[in-house]
Amino acid sequence: VSMTFAEKVKYVRGVLLISQKDLAKELGVSNVTINRWENGVINPSFLTEKKFEAFCNARGIEIKE
Repeated sequence: VSMTFAEKVKYVRGVLLISQKDLAKELGVSNVTINRWENGVINPSFLTEKKFEAFCNARGIEIKE
């Protein structure tokens, strides 16, 4: 069972113990955007999703597809 993008964002924030605001700053998006991702309101663009994956990889966070 693969995780939704919303679940991935929540998982990564939980692992790193960071706020939506902190993650938003790291990814160059607004904290409203992070909130919308986590609530499944919107999904990121392809490029932003790749940036999120690179952010996770750089921190050694493995997300199971």
